[in-house]
Amino acid sequence: MKPKDIKALKDAELDGKLDDYKQELFNLRWQSASHQNQNPKRAREVRKNIARILTVKNARQQGKA
Repeated sequence: MKPKDIKALKDAELDGKLDDYKQELFNLRWQSASHQNQNPKRAREVRKNIARILTVKNARQQGKA
């Protein structure tokens, strides 16, 4: 996801996306451990998306405080 797309989402949607990405990262790690991972670059993309979402959430919390 692009940062501008993430910023456009509401808080509830961000939480949902974050949960989805965390679950996907877990599955990718599981596949990697069992040597069944077809796309090893996907884990890096997912980690970056998680970081982007957390950055936007933290910035919004700082703005509210």
